[in-house]
Formats: sequence, structure tokens, C-alpha cells
Amino acid sequence: MPFGKHLFLFTYLLLLGKTWRISCRPLSKKVVDGTKTRKVKTNHLLRVEDHDFTMRPAFAGPAIPVGVDVQVESLDSISEVDMDFTMTLYLRHYWKDERLSFPSSTNKSMTFDGRLVKKIWVPDVFFVHSKRSFIHDTTTDNIMIRVYPDGQVLYSLRVTVTAACNMDFSRFPLDSQTCTLELESYAYTDEDLMLYWKSGDESLSTDDKISLSQFLIQKFHTTSRLAFYSSTGWYNRLYINFTLRRHIFFFLLQTYFPATLMVMLSWVSFWIDRRAVPARVSLGITTVLTMSTIITGVNASMPRVSYIKAVDIYLWVSFVFVFLSVLEYAAVNYLTTVKDGKERKLREKAREQALSCTCGMSHARTMMLDGTYSEADANSLAGYTRTPVASAAEEPPEKQERMVVHLSLDNESMGTKKKGLRGLRIIQNTHAIDTYSRMIFPGAYIFFNLIYWAVYW
Repeated sequence: MPFGKHLFLFTYLLLLGKTWRISCRPLSKKVVDGTKTRKVKTNHLLRVEDHDFTMRPAFAGPAIPVGVDVQVESLDSISEVDMDFTMTLYLRHYWKDERLSFPSSTNKSMTFDGRLVKKIWVPDVFFVHSKRSFIHDTTTDNIMIRVYPDGQVLYSLRVTVTAACNMDFSRFPLDSQTCTLELESYAYTDEDLMLYWKSGDESLSTDDKISLSQFLIQKFHTTSRLAFYSSTGWYNRLYINFTLRRHIFFFLLQTYFPATLMVMLSWVSFWIDRRAVPARVSLGITTVLTMSTIITGVNASMPRVSYIKAVDIYLWVSFVFVFLSVLEYAAVNYLTTVKDGKERKLREKAREQALSCTCGMSHARTMMLDGTYSEADANSLAGYTRTPVASAAEEPPEKQERMVVHLSLDNESMGTKKKGLRGLRIIQNTHAIDTYSRMIFPGAYIFFNLIYWAVYW
């Protein structure tokens, strides 16, 4: 037998023996791959395809009750200018839909995300008087649906809503505001859907860390009532009410204290010399312009309401006090000018009378009356006046003697009075109006503050 045939036969027998050993091994238990097993689809388990979920549960029957509870996550902002508020909350609905019931030996619920919402019926609740709202979608839509074997459904979503709030600013900034978030079904009347708070007042829960910069949150509470629309009928409406108390300390620092200081600064002009016109005028104009700036700044951050606010009363009364201090100096300056004019006319008239009375005397003796000569000359004048001297005047010598002596004594007394008046004017350089204003203005402003804070606090 050729060598090649022997090699081929040997190789064949070797392979045949190896195959026989493999086939004689005992069979081991096959491991099942759980990832490759066929699972029941959600649509088949909940029988979504077997029902028309465009209709509410128990269609054409009694109204389906839908319980609601809310957990407020944050109260983001309160806007006085737009008269609205922004709130983030978890909104949960509870109802029963027997079409979603499924068999379960453990009686455990099944949880789904927002992709199931488009396949089943959910309540069409919306926010009444809302301006903007959205469901959070990071990283996916913040929606959760939990279905129990008996058909009970929990539908939860995380929403941020901006809603209108009718605010009353008549007591601003010493005010309290009550805002309301309203929930209502858009399509179903009370004959088809009955909204109610699932656990009464306990249906509303809030985070203890909720706080606002300008407000103190005093109370959260819930109410419900029917709302009527003339064209569609009656609807169940749920209310989330919360009361806010404004912090006053911010406005004391930013508005009330500056206004009070400006009023007090305007009183400084009452202690400034009335002849210091630039000082008093510039002080009055500065305080008036500062008050105008404060009023403009406050109104810029407020809505244009048609009624008077508490802060308007305070600022405008303060503005009137500042403005009156400017008018007070205008009155003082005017009366001072009039008085000085009258005194000037009286002095000129007295000078003219003195000159006309001394026209019959010699030039030398007349100069003595002006006080330009020494005391010896004055004594000689006294001797002269006591001795009658003949003159060209028509009046007898006795009358001339009396006249000259009278003029000399009058001039001496007038000089003494002028010196005394000058000293008095240096000491007392203010008008009587300034003296009274130092007491009237502070007293009236303190009285106004007592009444204001007693009424609005």
C-alpha cells in the first residue's frame, strides 16, 4: 500500500475518534439569556390599543372625580410693575380609569414617563389668568405617570407658571398682598369632571426654604368654588392663595430716611444770615431737586396706578416742606428789601429836613453840626448858642438859639441810636419769620410723622 494511502487512513481514523468522544459527552443545562426573552409591551399590558382614550373615563356617565394636590417648590419673583408672580410647583392629579387596569399578583404599580401621556386620557387642567407657563424638560420632560392594577392613576408634572396678581398699592410700601393661582378644566364642565382638593388644606405643601427679598410669606391656603361662563357653563375651580407682607426696612433706608434728611437739611437755611443770598438759595434749590429725584426713582419702579400710594403722601408732603422753606426765604428777602427801602427813604427825608433847618446859619457853624470839628469847637458852639447873635434871619435871636441847641442835641442822640442799632443788627441778623420758622417747621413735620405712622403702620 502506498505511503500516501496509509497517511490518509490514519488521519481519517483520528478525526473519527475525536468526533465520537465529543458526541459522548453529557449535555449541560442551557443558560437562558434574559436580555433576549420576549417581553410584554406596555400597550398590550394596559390595553391602550383596545380603547378610545380621546373620551374621558365613564363617558356619558357621572362626572369623573379628579383629585389635585400641589407642592410649591419655589416662589421665584413678585413684580409690582407687571403685577404678576412666578411660581414653580409640582402638580399632581389623581383619578381612576378602569380601562388601564391590569392583572398583577403583587398588586404593585407601574411607573411611566411622559411618552405615555399622548396615548391615554389625562385631565385638561390649565392655569387661569396665567401669562406664561411651561413644563420643565431637562433632561427629559418632567412628567410621571403611575398606574395601579385597579386603574388608579397618578399624573405628576413639574411646572413653572407666571400668573397675574391684582395688587392694591394704596398702602405701599406698608402693604400686604394676596395673590392667587387658579386651576380649572378647560373643556369639561362640572357635569363631566369634578376637580377637588385631594386632602383638603393638606393638599398644599410648601418648602420651608421659600423666601423672597422684599416679602415675608405669611400664609398659604386653598379654596375651591364654581366658575360660570355664559357660553359654556359651570366649571370647578381650585385656588392656591398666599399672603405676602412687604419688608419695610429696605424702603426705610432707600426712601424714607433720605426724604427726612432732605427736609431737615432745608431747615438749616433758617439759621443762615438772611443777607447770605447765594448760600440760602443754593441750599433750597439743592434740597428741592433731591426730593424730585427721590420721587422720580420711586415712581419708576411702580406701576402707573390712578390712586395715591402711602409713599406718595410721605414724599409729597416732604417735598412741600422743602418747597415752603424756599418760599420762606423768598418772603424774608422781600420783606427785608421793603423795610430797607422804607428806612432809606426816612433817612433821606430826615437829612433833607436837617439841611433845610440849618440854611440860615453860617457855613462854619453848619459844619460843626456834622461833627467834623473837635470837642473845643463844640464847646464854642455851645457858648455861641447860649449868647444871642444878630443875623440876617427874620426870626428873633431867642428862636435861633433854641433851634441850634435843639439840632445839636438831636444830632448827638441820633448818633447814639445809630451806634446802638448797628450793634443790635450785628447780634440779631435774622428776620422774625426765620425765628418763628425754626419752631413751626420742625413741629409741623414731627406732627405729620406721628399721624402718618399711626395710620399706616
